[in-house]
Amino acid sequence: MHPALHSWREELPSTLVRLLAYVGGLAVLSTVAAQVFQSPPVMSAITPMHRSPWIEIERPFPAFALTIPEAIDVPSHYAIRRHAQGGGRKDILELGEPDTLAPYLQVEIYRPGGETRRFAEPRTAIAESAAALGPIDVHSDEPLTSKFGLLDIVTFDTSNGTPRHCLGFVRAYDDPRLQLSGWFCQGGAEFVERSTLACALDRLSLLSAGSEPKVGALFAQVELNRSFCGQRDTILASTPKYKTLWKALATRPDPRRLGR
Repeated sequence: MHPALHSWREELPSTLVRLLAYVGGLAVLSTVAAQVFQSPPVMSAITPMHRSPWIEIERPFPAFALTIPEAIDVPSHYAIRRHAQGGGRKDILELGEPDTLAPYLQVEIYRPGGETRRFAEPRTAIAESAAALGPIDVHSDEPLTSKFGLLDIVTFDTSNGTPRHCLGFVRAYDDPRLQLSGWFCQGGAEFVERSTLACALDRLSLLSAGSEPKVGALFAQVELNRSFCGQRDTILASTPKYKTLWKALATRPDPRRLGR
């Protein structure tokens, strides 16, 4: 065999290996260059979702009761919310529909944890808790006497949903740390009578204090001040049909006649 031909056959495999290695290197360099010099991806701004620090308990075990026989057919709702960081607890009792002309009462018993050191002043507390109602014309009124003592009263009108007049109330205690607050709203031309609110809170009672004996002692003490909606008053008790509580229910339009 000719020497030149023999040399070509021996060198062919090594030449192919070098050629393949060269082509592979070019492919790797091309890939790296494409990654380096390509335009960065456009990232859209992500708006963080606001999450309330209060978590609602799915199956609340009621610790309080609002027993009003005159409103036995009125929708009611009980909720318990816990603060995710501080551990505070809010028991919320609702009576009535929140967006109708009929009376609507909401009572909140707040037992704070580490999330706050002091309670807000009455106007601020009511404005914040009733934010969904769109309170307007918020101003303080004369304190109201109740079985819980003097209540700070705040009056306001609603701007969201059905227009209503509301009486907000706040009573805070230092020992135990507890705040009683809420509002009583009614639509139409009439305003909620102060005696109606006092009578409604007269029916608020404790079912279970749990591990807080001071709360049990507080409610036992306020029961001694209970007037039974005026029945202990010599003037009001002489009136056999003293039914100021939820009296607006009797004047609600008959739903069977609506739309005729």
